Formats: sequence, structure tokens, C-alpha cells
Amino acid sequence: MAESASALFSTYARFPITLVKGEGTKLYDDTGKEYLDFMSGLAVTSLGHAPQAVKERLTAQLDELWHCSNLFSQPNQEKLAGLLTEHSSADAVFFCNSGAEANEAAIKLARRYHSKVLGTGKYQIITFQQSFHGRTLATLTATGQDKVKDGYAPLPEGFVHAPFNDAAALEGYITAETCAIMLEMIQAEGGVLEADPAFVQEIVRLCEKHGLLLIVDEVQTGMGRTGKLFAHQHYGIEPDIFTLAKALGSGFPIGAMLGKEKLKAAFTPGSHASTFGGTPIAAAAAIATVETMLAEKLPERAAELGDYLLGKLHESLDGNGYVLAIRGKGLIIGIECAGPVAGDIAAIHQQGLLVVSAGPNVIRLLPSLIITEDDIDRAVAIIAGVLAGRKPVGSGV
Repeated sequence: MAESASALFSTYARFPITLVKGEGTKLYDDTGKEYLDFMSGLAVTSLGHAPQAVKERLTAQLDELWHCSNLFSQPNQEKLAGLLTEHSSADAVFFCNSGAEANEAAIKLARRYHSKVLGTGKYQIITFQQSFHGRTLATLTATGQDKVKDGYAPLPEGFVHAPFNDAAALEGYITAETCAIMLEMIQAEGGVLEADPAFVQEIVRLCEKHGLLLIVDEVQTGMGRTGKLFAHQHYGIEPDIFTLAKALGSGFPIGAMLGKEKLKAAFTPGSHASTFGGTPIAAAAAIATVETMLAEKLPERAAELGDYLLGKLHESLDGNGYVLAIRGKGLIIGIECAGPVAGDIAAIHQQGLLVVSAGPNVIRLLPSLIITEDDIDRAVAIIAGVLAGRKPVGSGV
């Protein structure tokens, strides 16, 4: 449908492709053209499209109960919360519908814990430049990118943006009002920038020194994508709070905020809620997703195939002056280029491979965790072919 004829708000700069079917690692448009999917719906379809285990669990749930108010106990929620806490350092879970809602819940919990449990009244949260935490008013304010804030003033107070990976500067951003530090282990939207281990350890030290909560946004990096079930597990840390969404439901909308036992005292009845958070259907999809990831060892597979993908990219792109860096962990990879990549991405799409950007100059690869080496070889060949003809900015060619 032409954009001018659409009844939708034009909030997305859409690619000129209409996708109508997905199966495994492949997508198909309305002309029947096949695409190898290295976007995964922005890190959502990590089990591939229409995974059988999730489909079976959803089909069974559709015959039982679709919606139940959270004023009643829900067995699927209890089972899913048990799975998540059993395989993490968290003790309690709040279910919602999206990553933004999960991060909103984390922000609220941090403030309420300091207000109602500790009695400090502290409310300020330190986040980082280039970060991305969501599109609600609070989470876009927490985001360290000005472009998402344009036109939404006045913004909520209580957020400070420190430079990412600058351990020496961080303590200077802590004030008498600071209650938490919130970070992504890999800044996916900010350019696939990985947190330095020394920087993370300094954050942990400062949180302990100043009595701050540590919040980790795992919306894009969680659920096996980086080679661990959760990206913070690479660093040997235990955040007070961390958030999930995207891949948790294999495409069915669900988000989750997980926290330590001590935080239960802050989220009491009536303090926070969500009508559709953790519905029987959403929780069923997530249970099947988590069980499949664990049974098939997909995080470990992501680590192995991520190494293979990085190796193939270096083999094909090292020496290309247009490519400035190749970075990432597991199956979240960024290819930083010497100029804007919008045209490169369009050309890659035309060759039957779906990728996305991470900022103006970075091509982001987010294949499903069931991707094969043959899929990777095909994808790298397409990317290398498109970038082979590109020249560094200022080369005069």
C-alpha cells in the first residue's frame, strides 16, 4: 500500500518490501521473493520464524484461556518466572508487554525502593551516551540519544547521561540524588558498542560504594543473543535489576523486569500493574521459547556461530578501506563503515539479505540463533560483494 493511501501514522521509515511469510531463517515478500533474515525482527525471532515448539504451546493455550486479569493467579506466569529466576541471579519477575515497559518498570522500582524501603528519596538515574532504553517519556529521556527526544519537551527530570566506557569520569556524575546506574552491556542501537570489562567493574564498585542499584537493559542482548542467556553473565556480575523483551516470546509481545529479593518490598499491591502483562498466551510463548533455548543450547550455539561469522567477515572485509571496524559478541555484530550505510543496506536487501543499521554508519547483523554456517557464508558473500565497490570518504574516487 502506498504511504499516502495508508491510514497509519508515518512513524516508520519503511523499507520498500512487504513481507508476508516467514519460516526458519527465511522470509518471503508479496512477490514470492525469498530473503535470508539477518534482522530477526530486530533481535526478536531468535528461534527463527514460526518455531514449532512455540506454535504447539500457543495452539494448546488458545484452546484453554486467552486472557485473565492479573488480579488472579496465573500458572503460566509462575512457571515462566520460575524458569527465568532459576537460570539467572534474579529472585522476582514483573511481566509487561515490551522492552520500554520493562525499562519503565525498572526505573519505577529503583525510585520506589529508595523512597519506600530505604527512605532516601533518591530518584536520579545515570545512563550513558549513545544508549537506547525505549520510547515512553521516561525511557526516551533515559536514552542517551537526542534524536529520540525531538519535540517531546518538557521531559521528566532525574536522568543524567555519562560517557560510555569512561571509568575515570563516572564517579563525577554521581550526586546526592543518584539512586541507580542503568546500562546496556552492548549498545545495540548506539552502534554495537560493547561495555569494557573494567568499566563494568567500576560501575559495580561505585554502586556498592554509594548504595546505588545496578540496572542492566537486556532487551536486545538477552535471551542467548551474545552467547550467554543474558549478556551480563559474560562479566560475572549480578545486577539488582535487569530487563527482557524482544526474543523472550519469539515474536509474541512480552516483556519482563527481573530483580533481587530485597526489591520485593518496594513493589507491593497497587504500586505497579499491567492489564496485558504476562497473559496466558504471552507466557505460553515465552515458556516454550525459554525451554527450547535451554534444551537446544542455543546461547552456546550463538557463541560458536558468532565466532564463525566474525571470522568470515574479517576474512572477506579486512583490507576494504571503507570498513572501519567489525565488532560484536555472539550473534549481534556491527560493521562500521566510513560513510552512511543506508544505500548499502538497500543494495544488500536487493540481493536477498535483510540487515539493519545501528546509527548512520553501522550495518547491524542480528540473525536467528538457529542460523547455519551455509547461511552465514551466503550472507557474508552478499555483504562483501556490496561493500567491495565502496570507497572511503575523501578517497577522491
